[in-house]
This record gives sequence, C-alpha cells and structure tokens, in this order.
Amino acid sequence: MTSMRGRVAALLGAVAVVAGSALTGPSTGSAAAAGAAGVGDGITGQAPCPQAPAFICGTLTVPFDHSGATPGTLGLRVAVTGNTRAPRGDLVFLTGGPGQPGVPMIERMAGKLEPVLKDYRLVMFDQRGTGQGALQCPGLQEDMGSSDLAAPRRQSIADCAAALGPDARHYSTADTVADIDLLRRALGARRLTLDGVSYGSFVAERYALAHPTRVARLVLDSVVPRQGFDPLDLAALPATARVLRAACRATGCTTDPAADLAATVRRYGNGARILAALTGYEFVDPDYGGVPEILHEAAAGRPEKLLEFFEFVHRQVDAAPAEELSQGLHSAALCADSRFPWGTTDTPVADRAAALEHTRRRLTAEQTWPYDPETATGLGSMLVCLRWPREQVPPAPPEHQRLPDVPVLLLGGDRDLATPYELMDEQAELAHNPQIVIVPGAAHSVQNRAENPAGRQAVHDFLLR
Repeated sequence: MTSMRGRVAALLGAVAVVAGSALTGPSTGSAAAAGAAGVGDGITGQAPCPQAPAFICGTLTVPFDHSGATPGTLGLRVAVTGNTRAPRGDLVFLTGGPGQPGVPMIERMAGKLEPVLKDYRLVMFDQRGTGQGALQCPGLQEDMGSSDLAAPRRQSIADCAAALGPDARHYSTADTVADIDLLRRALGARRLTLDGVSYGSFVAERYALAHPTRVARLVLDSVVPRQGFDPLDLAALPATARVLRAACRATGCTTDPAADLAATVRRYGNGARILAALTGYEFVDPDYGGVPEILHEAAAGRPEKLLEFFEFVHRQVDAAPAEELSQGLHSAALCADSRFPWGTTDTPVADRAAALEHTRRRLTAEQTWPYDPETATGLGSMLVCLRWPREQVPPAPPEHQRLPDVPVLLLGGDRDLATPYELMDEQAELAHNPQIVIVPGAAHSVQNRAENPAGRQAVHDFLLR
C-alpha cells in the first residue's frame, strides 16, 4: 500500500479543484418528506416527529443487558425519511461523541444527503444513554461539556461514577452494536449502509466486524480507527504543528504558531489545556483565526489573551447540556471501550497511576512536540478513566481483523485535530481497497460542517455509484 503522505498529496490536489455550492436543506417536496409510510413493524408509536413533521419517529425497544443477566429494557428514539421504497435500502447515519443523539439531527442530515434520498431511506436514532434518555452527570457536564479533552474535577468523576454505578458497563459500544442489529431487524432490512462521523465511524466499524454479512457499504467521516480512541492523543499532538501552519498560511499570518505553541507549553506547562481549546475551536473556525497571534503573545510572556481564549472555548463552544452530548455516556463508553497505559478498566484503580507515569517517562519529544509528555498524560478523558471504578469490559475484536469486503469511503479534513487525517492510515490498512478523500480547509465532521462541498459530493458519488 502506498504511503499516507503520497496518498494525501495526491488527494489534496484532486479534491481542491472540486467546485460547487453548499447543499440546502430538504424542501417539503423532497424525498425526505415523501409519504408517511410505516417505519417497520418492530418500531412502535410511529408518528410525525414533533420538531420535524416531514419525518417519521418511533421507539425501538431493546434489552438493557443483551446477555439477559440484568432485566429491563430501553426505549431508543428512531427517525426516518418516508421513502420506504428506496431501491438501495436503509442508510443509517451514526452520530458522534460518544454521547450525541441522532433524532434531533434528522432534518439537518437529510439536507446534507438529499441527493441520495431517492435511492436510500435515511435512518437516525438516539444511541442508548443519549437524547431524551441521556445519562446525567451534572459535574462532568459542567467541567467538560462536549469536549473529550477538558480536564474535569476529581469530585465530578467520583459523582458520575457513583450515579451510574454498575449499570455503566451496559453503555459500551458493544451494546450499541447489538442495538443496531435489532434496529436492522425492526426495519426489515437484510443489510445496512452505515455512515458514521467521528465516534459514529468507530461504531460503524465495530458493527461491520460483528455482522460482516449485514453491511452493504461504509462511509467513515472523521475517522476513529477500529482499534479505538487513543487516550494519549499521539496523532493529534504532532498534527497540531501541521494544522496550525496550514491555517497560518491560509490567513496570511506572519509567525510560526507551532514554535510559539512549543514555547508556550515550556513556559506555562499548559499543553493539555491548549490542545483541548484548539480542538474545540476548530468547530468555530477551521482557519483558527487569531490563534497564532494569541500563541505568539503567550510565548513572549503575555498570556492574558490565551487565558481569555480558554474561557471563551469552555463557555461558548464546549458548553452543552447532556441532551446534546451526555458526558455520562461519553465516560461510560470510552472507559469500557478503550485501552490505556494501564490496560483496560478491568485493571485495579490503585495500579493505574504508576502505569501512566511509566508511560509519561517513556514518551519522546518526537511523539509529543510541540507539546510535552505531560500533555499526553493529562487529557480529560484519560483522567476520567484513570479514576473510573474497576469493571468488566467487553472483549475487543481481534487486533488484525479486517473490515468486510464492501465499498468503504474514508473522509477527513486537513484542519481536523479531533481526528487528524493521519488516523485514516490505520483504518485503511484494515479495509479492502478503500477510497480516501481529504478535504482542504475542513475540520471535524466534514459532511455536516465543511464549507467546501467536496466531501459531501464524494459521499453522494460513493453512495450512488
């Protein structure tokens, strides 16, 4: 397989010349609004969605514990477009987080995907622990909002773990994968086309590995590799230099933001806080406007604007209620799914800190520049899971198990710090002849947020060819 650098250079050149205007939302006469036919016999309470009456909503009932050991059920909200005779079947769009619901986004995503909705029925659902059934952890919600990386208070972690108790282990990705297969059956579908963004790409991959004959094709946007979230964020740390320098060139700034970032981290030891703020700010401005100037002043010993930047991102960008992104679900899922310097969350809590410190001492400047090793070991989700109670975790797929031999599109933006495009190389190695598209000037969640329409056009072409 050719190197990532070679593929990136070729694709950047190819995609950069694609022209077009942003897609508009669905009109009342579009495929998204066609008819009011049933969703599927396994979905109850079908009626027009309260906030988007052009779409049909209902409830999928799933076991709380798919093993059957713990009784009870959950009702997951489902929303679909009305075109039940879609010739290419059901397109399930999987939102991110973990912790973000799907149903509130049905109208927006139908607008982004409108050119394919004569061929597909779009399906979105609220994954367990999200939306109306969001897991509530008020302290973590205040501390982290929608961020993966903002550092929480110890008490907030303890309060959340106590509130969820032993039930937390039933909110892993493995549980969501089992829910999706029940959704497939309820829809009456033999196979699903899955379009996942960020954590949704990870869910799509894990579903495809668990049910390879039930997948028609995969769109993986802002890719989290099937190996999972890296709590050290060792792709994002060095990628920051590339991203900030590219943004600097685009805006005509006259400094070296990567060198200034490195100097700021050396001076103040605040690398984790900077990375958390930059990763949130990309949703506001993929050109990171004003950031090079802020870092240049901080590197020179004037941190006032940097502190204001931290506060702006925390209060105005990351702030979100649990119904928009549940930090309770986020923590439960990541702590159940991820592999840490100490192993898994089945490791005794008392043994974790020493393993993390051992890892910190072994990290090199090449791995972490323009940050430092303390940045990698001080990120928010790492700190949450460091102190999360010990629990049994679901088994992971075999390390080198490949995705099924179906069409796969890997999509990313060259300004994305949350899931830098370098991560796509890991996933591409485990897919069969994947198509890779990197969109210039785009940050995280290309289909939903990018001004450049090239990524959406690539998705439309991929789904319809």
